[in-house]
Amino acid sequence: MYKNEIERILEQVEKPARYLGNEWNSVHKDLSSIDVRFVFAFPDTYEIGMSHLGIKILYHLLNEQKGIYAERVFAPWTDMENELRKRNIPLFSLETREPLINFDIIGFTLQYEMTYTNILNMLNMAQIPVFSSERDNSHPLIIGGGPCAYNPEPIADFFDLFVIGEGEEVILELIEAYKSWKNKQEDKEVFLKIAAGIKGIYVPSFYKVYYNSNRTVEEIKPIDKSVPKKVEKRIIQDLDNAYYPSRFIVPFMEVVHDRAMLEIFRGCTRGCRFCQAGMIYRPVREKSIETLEKQGKELMDNTGYEEISLVSLSSSDYPYIEPITEKLLEAFKTRGVNLSLPSLRIDSFSLRMAELVQEVRKSGLTFAPEAGTQRLRDVINKGVTEKDLLECVKSAFELGWHNIKLYFMIGLPTETYEDLDGIIDLAYKIVRIYEDVTEAKDKRLKLTVSTSSFVPKAFTPFQWEPQFSIEELKNRQEYLRKRLKHRQITYNWHMRELSFLEAVMAKGDRRLSDPIYKAWLKGCKFDSWSEHFKYQLWLDAFNECGIDPEFYAYRKRGYEETFPWDHINPGISKEFLVREHRKGTIKAEPTLDCRFGPCSACGIKNLQGGRYCAY
Repeated sequence: MYKNEIERILEQVEKPARYLGNEWNSVHKDLSSIDVRFVFAFPDTYEIGMSHLGIKILYHLLNEQKGIYAERVFAPWTDMENELRKRNIPLFSLETREPLINFDIIGFTLQYEMTYTNILNMLNMAQIPVFSSERDNSHPLIIGGGPCAYNPEPIADFFDLFVIGEGEEVILELIEAYKSWKNKQEDKEVFLKIAAGIKGIYVPSFYKVYYNSNRTVEEIKPIDKSVPKKVEKRIIQDLDNAYYPSRFIVPFMEVVHDRAMLEIFRGCTRGCRFCQAGMIYRPVREKSIETLEKQGKELMDNTGYEEISLVSLSSSDYPYIEPITEKLLEAFKTRGVNLSLPSLRIDSFSLRMAELVQEVRKSGLTFAPEAGTQRLRDVINKGVTEKDLLECVKSAFELGWHNIKLYFMIGLPTETYEDLDGIIDLAYKIVRIYEDVTEAKDKRLKLTVSTSSFVPKAFTPFQWEPQFSIEELKNRQEYLRKRLKHRQITYNWHMRELSFLEAVMAKGDRRLSDPIYKAWLKGCKFDSWSEHFKYQLWLDAFNECGIDPEFYAYRKRGYEETFPWDHINPGISKEFLVREHRKGTIKAEPTLDCRFGPCSACGIKNLQGGRYCAY
């Protein structure tokens, strides 16, 4: 009933291609044969959401099943939202332009804590109550999954359930259970109890949180004996036989990662102590060269992309990266297809790989030393030395690169101003190396130094650590800014207030649902976009709810404290995390990658009988 009016609205908004839904390889089904309608909801813009690999995989997986139709919805930009609200048109899916309230299940991707207000805004635009306690059988089931689901507590009151871990198998099990329940027309709580019995499903309404007098969490207990005390994450064991699409949707407009994505392996054993992904995505599981070659050719045949990216947490850690790169380059050399290798490490091998895939178009190299001194790199277990970096950069200059980006974190545990001086020294050493290599004749060097602020995350060895105050982060950013003034150096930094709120959400508990809701009511949305970020409104929301956000971000935890996420089991043991925390913050001692040294006893071998860890 709204389709004609939506068409007229598209003529008035900035980027109508965000809302078309008829892109190449999008799926359109006959609704008469559909039992379950599912919509993937990404709480940010189309350009960002369409760059997310997880949605690409699950969208096509569900649409290859009989009786299931999966569609998409993204957070409408402010111009589109204004038009929809003005006409009282509810938020709709892209493929059929059906109001979201008419779907069976809405699945939100939880990639970043600062999209939480967008989730509430999307539910409200869909005319769906934002609190799960206010929804009944007539409303869609609201589920969430992704890295933020490993601490879902700040948004637990808004969701019916969360998927913990990898979704390819569990989402099909969940939908089958939903289909059976829907046919019986039983109460919603009956379905939630069934869902809670599926491994990897967390139903927050079946758990009660108890607090100590000092505001810390005392205990998280199931209120029903039929649900597990700890929810264990799901893992896909065999990636060669796991589902992977042979085609991706090709957007009509440019998106952030505008290329085909070929996932080469999952997990990481490097053990960087600040990195949540490296902990929660364990163990490492790799695809064979034969599988990658087949999947790569299928993707390029079915999408027409001019670039394919080999995706993982650290591409050069794939044991067969050189032969698969050569095979794909050979297969695509007559088709004008570029190959990209994101997430390369700082070493000569990675440089050889970068040279191989960028032999014609040297667009630039990105390195992430993370810290300016070897002491601090050992603290965070970043297995790279200054010698590695400088040798790699020198070789890059000799091979013709002149655009280098360096990523660092500031505010890391035990960081001092000497560590900041290390960042400055490193930048100027790179400038001098460039001058030596080019004999100071070439002025094309563009060195970008970017710093983000450390955010302690759940299930990392630094989850016990506080974040530096906003004022101290400002001082450190200013210190670097004043000392990195050079015509060939650009210094960028991350918004410190945003990092503070990210830390609050990352380490928060269920009491945060009220200030999140209040902040949204005050107009907070698109918080990760600087032009829309309203920090004072967030502070007002916390104040009105009687909650001190600094309690979550600035407080050092003791090992005996119960975390809000302790009832989630990612396969990594707390004993391992304590050990790594002490090695880092007390001894400044690195831990060897378990693929090249002894088993680090992280605990992943104990998950589901240890059949997933190959090292």
